[in-house]
Amino acid sequence: MDIITSNNQEIALIYRKNDWKPGLHFPTNEKHFIQVGCWHYNEGKILPPHKHKFHKRSVTKTQELIYIADGKIRLSLYSNRGKELKEVILEKGDFAVMFNGGHGYKIMENNTRVLEVKNGPFISVEEDKEPLS
Repeated sequence: MDIITSNNQEIALIYRKNDWKPGLHFPTNEKHFIQVGCWHYNEGKILPPHKHKFHKRSVTKTQELIYIADGKIRLSLYSNRGKELKEVILEKGDFAVMFNGGHGYKIMENNTRVLEVKNGPFISVEEDKEPLS
């Protein structure tokens, strides 16, 4: 697992398919608006049925996770001021969580499939996104 930072601020977390640990592991923490849990169990493990309670939460920005289901992408990470910080290649089984700064993607293989998850609700492109170029 890699954490990319800029000016002491977490920009992104990169989690490779080989980073998974047995059991339940949360690579994000309570200061992040998006929480990511990784399950790694053997056959027969039972997770008891449950539901989640309603709690008022204060969320001031969108944080985003992408999981590469198939294929390959190039993730470009930017500081909050728009300076390119790093390019990362993500392949099948990898995921990245973007906390701060900016990001862009280039699809590197045909039939690439990516699952995107972010906290919501999404308002609109004009209200939620700020172009860096």
